[in-house]
Amino acid sequence: MTIGLEILENCTLCPRMCRIDRRERKGACTVGYLPKLSNIVLHKGEEPPLSGETGAAAVFFTGCQMKCIYCQNMGFSQNGVGFEITVEELACGFLRAQRAGAKTLDLVTPTPHIPWIVKALDIAKGKGFSLPVVYNTSSYERVEILKELEGYVDIYLADIRYTDNEYGMKYSKVPDYWNVAQEAIAEMYRQVGPFGEERMKGVIIRILVLPNKVSGHEKALEFIAQLDKRIPVALMSQYIPHFGAKRDELIGRKITKSEYETALDKLIELDLDGWMQLDEKEKVTTFPLEWRCKE
Repeated sequence: MTIGLEILENCTLCPRMCRIDRRERKGACTVGYLPKLSNIVLHKGEEPPLSGETGAAAVFFTGCQMKCIYCQNMGFSQNGVGFEITVEELACGFLRAQRAGAKTLDLVTPTPHIPWIVKALDIAKGKGFSLPVVYNTSSYERVEILKELEGYVDIYLADIRYTDNEYGMKYSKVPDYWNVAQEAIAEMYRQVGPFGEERMKGVIIRILVLPNKVSGHEKALEFIAQLDKRIPVALMSQYIPHFGAKRDELIGRKITKSEYETALDKLIELDLDGWMQLDEKEKVTTFPLEWRCKE
């Protein structure tokens, strides 16, 4: 049975398990009851098969279960920037993205909004929605909740942020990141397998290489290789020390060329494939979307 809105009355959507009644106050994710967005854009900077020529329709949800001190999206991920909408308006946004020519529907930090997303997808599919659905996640997810998404998500775009729980706590304020992420990714893989462009389905894993091996990228790559060498990896070099990271002794700088090349060598050594992401400038164009529309 698909997860329902009642979970928001005693919220256990993410591993924080804050059990807050989100009808009355905001959860640890900083989200209340209704779905809340900061924007929807046609995003040409995602992995090539997800963006295609026209771009992925990136739905930037407000709030996040992670509290990364360097998050480039701090405004809406942690500071609550955005606006609440109804589930009908969310479904309308999905349909308008499809009409605008988007290659995929890219749900960015969707976890606090899962019950509403499922309802919106049901409504949109009843009106002809057919884009591949991308679940763009930090991988700090509960397996029990991911199981409820089976059949709704086509592509899991999953980060591996750290392979050391202490770094997860220090830099993202969660005590058990690596333990949780391994189980979550295994469940994603069970559902959809490795990503294949011909079927537009499967798991893609992103690794943002952090300075001084804080990301644990070598261990992360070994984990991926053991799970399935066919899983494509997006190895990212774009880290910038924003906000609280600026003065940190380990991550208070950009990565060096040598650090990135070492990570790339490890990927090649393990016979993995994927994409190098080197350009810091994202090619993003927006399209107008009237949220109060009626379909």
